Amino acid sequence: MDAYVRNIVLDCADARQLADFYTQLLGMRVIRDDWMVIAKDEDSFPRLAFEEVDGYRPPLWPDLDRTYPQQMHICFGVDDSTAAGELALRLGATRLSEAGGSCPVFADPAGHPFCLCGPGE
Repeated sequence: MDAYVRNIVLDCADARQLADFYTQLLGMRVIRDDWMVIAKDEDSFPRLAFEEVDGYRPPLWPDLDRTYPQQMHICFGVDDSTAAGELALRLGATRLSEAGGSCPVFADPAGHPFCLCGPGE
């Protein structure tokens, strides 16, 4: 059996809004709009997909009380983490407090944590 990561699916309140954020941040495009999936092109993997959930609650990070902490986050590799971070903020991301790691951590407009890691970070 040969396996690979096909889609990373993020729950959210507004799939189109979150897809627009990530297409602009990552230079991807929508490849399926019936079920908001984005990728570099039709044959690229992994893809990001967005699923609308009624009553969506964003993860908390950091959640020191462990009430309902984030379950995962995505680390994106970028050429320049400073420039990518500035773009993320212009697109609606929020800079999260430092966690002691080398990559800057942000929350997307739906609250999902993600890192922007430059070369060597």
